[in-house]
Amino acid sequence: MREETLTRALNRYDQSPHLVFWETTKACSLACRHCRASAQTEALPGELTTQEGFNLIDQIADLEGPAPILVFTGGDCFAREDLSELISYARGRSIRLGIAPSVTERLTRERMEEIFALGVRSVSISLDGSNATSHDSLRGIPGHFEKTLEALRMMRDMGFRLQVNTTVMKGNALELAEIFGLLNDVGVSIWEVFFLVGVGRGVQIQEVDAEVAEDICHFLVDTTTYGMTVRTVEAPFYRRVQSERAEFGRADARDHFALGDTYQALRTGLDGLSLDADRDPRSTTLATGDGRGIVFVGYDGDVHASGFLPISLGNIRAESLGSIYTQNDLLTTLRAGLLDGECGRCDYRRLCGGSRARAYARTGRVLEDDPSCVRTKAGRRIPLPVL
Repeated sequence: MREETLTRALNRYDQSPHLVFWETTKACSLACRHCRASAQTEALPGELTTQEGFNLIDQIADLEGPAPILVFTGGDCFAREDLSELISYARGRSIRLGIAPSVTERLTRERMEEIFALGVRSVSISLDGSNATSHDSLRGIPGHFEKTLEALRMMRDMGFRLQVNTTVMKGNALELAEIFGLLNDVGVSIWEVFFLVGVGRGVQIQEVDAEVAEDICHFLVDTTTYGMTVRTVEAPFYRRVQSERAEFGRADARDHFALGDTYQALRTGLDGLSLDADRDPRSTTLATGDGRGIVFVGYDGDVHASGFLPISLGNIRAESLGSIYTQNDLLTTLRAGLLDGECGRCDYRRLCGGSRARAYARTGRVLEDDPSCVRTKAGRRIPLPVL
């Protein structure tokens, strides 16, 4: 990302976020082992009402600067009986929308036709394994893997712009090349890769270590040469890797960057797909981070820097989202890049900034180093087995 483009983006994020995620409900019929939200089968007391949802949408529309994108998430946003009303109201306020439903009995062709008719074109759903064994074990529902692929094909044929979210952890890291192959076969062109942070039910699952995360980021850059748009969540160091690779070019990266066995295994899997790489690696991600261009509104109106950082910054029932976003001390500190340790001294602190959620989960301090980055002292290798 060019310096002037980066500066322009960061200045814009001082005024308003690029993305607002609204956890419309905690209700979801899945029981995912890594769920950030610790979702429940039923909605929790205190959930924003329809009118309060309208008020939140008004607050988003009234933000200074370019209007952000509003993403309805959860839990399962389809568990909200008033979702269509909320979408219609947001469309009436000229807000760009995306939805992130769970693949459950609620995700039907009829429901998606209704959503499409309301003007929604962007949908993201999760795929966390390359086969039924790994995916279904995480989702807690037998047959969920096939249902997810069926849902993707259905929505593709309906004309939706599809994004697949994959949460990376030790148990599935070596499946990423196969998952990429599945996405390519289905026709998905946007892959958002979540690097697990131990919050919610995810505290029971192991994150990948820093060296493996670095290998994965280089592999993800490789996939962009096949036309895939890659974004990461809680792995802003991916943008550093993108920048380093852009300077290096298209030659074999393993020796130059001293990459490990995980990269070699994933690269071998990618080569085995026999696809044509027809372009240079693409840099398409924005310089967003926790509280910097991103803000998360919980089911009860509490505002957070991200869905993985469980510190309440205020509540939209008592204060406007714009006021919280622009004036909260923690958020202004994050946007100023006033970080501690090596993250605060890093040449890439404006482009990256580290995962504040992971720093908090590991150390209890939001401004501390991101332990999943190889540039920090906390980054260390615990090798994964090679396929």
